[in-house]
Amino acid sequence: MSNSAAITATYNSETNAPFTLSLPQTTPTSTGAVKAKQQSLSQLRDSVHSLQATINKQLTQRMEEDNARAGTAAVDKKEEENYGEEVVEED
Repeated sequence: MSNSAAITATYNSETNAPFTLSLPQTTPTSTGAVKAKQQSLSQLRDSVHSLQATINKQLTQRMEEDNARAGTAAVDKKEEENYGEEVVEED
């Protein structure tokens, strides 16, 4: 026997549209078998990874929108290309 639940993440920002993501979960009852608990934890782990990937895509998109509005996309792209390297500027 199991109970219904959900894992939910909500994003709010003053400059971007908010979003909410929710993935349904099943949780075993306290008297559930070990196998059911293992399956539930496995499902939870997979859901967290999926939720994290979706959140990362959403936040990356919003960051790119913010950069486009601010006109900093070209500067950020150059910084990303040179990440971890010493950059010597020529005069």
